[in-house]
This record gives sequence, structure tokens and C-alpha cells, in this order.
Amino acid sequence: MDTDQLVASIKAGVTGLRQDLPEGADAKMACLLRALEHWNARINLTAIRDPQAMVSGHILDSLVVRPMLSGSRILDVGTGAGFPGLPLAIAEPEITFRLLDANGRKISFVRHVIGQLGLANASAIKARVEDYAPAERFDTVIARALASIPKLLQLAGHLVREEGILLALKGKYPAAELSPVKEISGWKYDVTDVTVPGIESHARHVVCLRRVNTV
Repeated sequence: MDTDQLVASIKAGVTGLRQDLPEGADAKMACLLRALEHWNARINLTAIRDPQAMVSGHILDSLVVRPMLSGSRILDVGTGAGFPGLPLAIAEPEITFRLLDANGRKISFVRHVIGQLGLANASAIKARVEDYAPAERFDTVIARALASIPKLLQLAGHLVREEGILLALKGKYPAAELSPVKEISGWKYDVTDVTVPGIESHARHVVCLRRVNTV
């Protein structure tokens, strides 16, 4: 699949999500996937190798959470090779994104892409999520396949501001993970069933966690 075909595939997928992109964003996302292919040949960044599968499994599976973002400061914890943070930063140039991971090679890749694409609204941070203590907390914290929901709250709950949200991107409905949340003080949740073009229908769910107002 050449770059023009990648761009066309991304455009079709975004249409399937009923979203619009800024001009040139689809080409930037194709460049991201080309860089991922190149780095994957030397460093194991992601298990998905087929370009078409990357469109669905990385680009579209990242953008599906875009309508749920809240606020202007977003943190992607356990970003890995930059998903969902990089596609979201390309799609939302007016929002500030921080991409966090403890793996130095993966953060090097993310920094390379940020520089290559000129993403002024994005930055990469090498740190363990439980040790990260920024001066200001975030409006939205996103995690994609990082940990179970109770563990995720333990690791990243401190990074969500008082009126903020934590979005956990999951595959099948995470019933076993959600059951303990009822016993965790200070949080409530709702779950959205989402469909990603190219991925089996109803195979994706987004869990939105909010702090409970105890006042």
C-alpha cells in the first residue's frame, strides 16, 4: 500500500466515524504510519504490521474517542508508540496533548514523529505514570489497553483534575473490571459502545470515569 492509498484509506475510515479532519491531517496520519513501519523494522514498537490494519487498529481506533474529549489539556498515559495521542493531536491542533510512557525507545519514536510532523500542540514525557506529578492536572486522561480499570484509577487517578474525566479504551465490555469500581470511593462511570471501521462491530467500549462530588 503506497502513501496515496494510505491517505485514501484514512479518509474513508474517518468518514465512517462521521468525523471531519483539518486540512492535511490525513496526510500527516499517513506519514505517522510510514514512520511506524520504518521504525518497526528496527525496533518492536507495535504488533500490527500490515498498513491497512494499522489504519483501523491505530488511527481509527484512536480517533473513535475524539468526541468524548473534554477540556484543553489531555494526557495519554501508557501511550506506547503514540496511540491514541498522536492521531488525536493531529486531529485537534487547538488542544494540548501530553504523551506519557516509561519505555525510552517508544518515547523516542513519539518525539521523532512530533518533530517530523511539526505538532506544536504535543509533547512526549518519559516517566512512570504513578510517579508523574505535573504542576497542573488534566481535563482528560486517556488510557488504551494499559491496565484494568481499578489498577488504572490507582495509577492515574491523581492526574485527573476535579471536574475532569478518565477515558479507558477497552475491547469487549469490561464487566469484571467495572464491578470493583462500585467499591472504590470517589468515582462513577458510564460505558459507551463504539464501532471502529475495519474492526469487528461492537468490539470496542470506552469507559468514562468521573469523580463523585461528595460536597
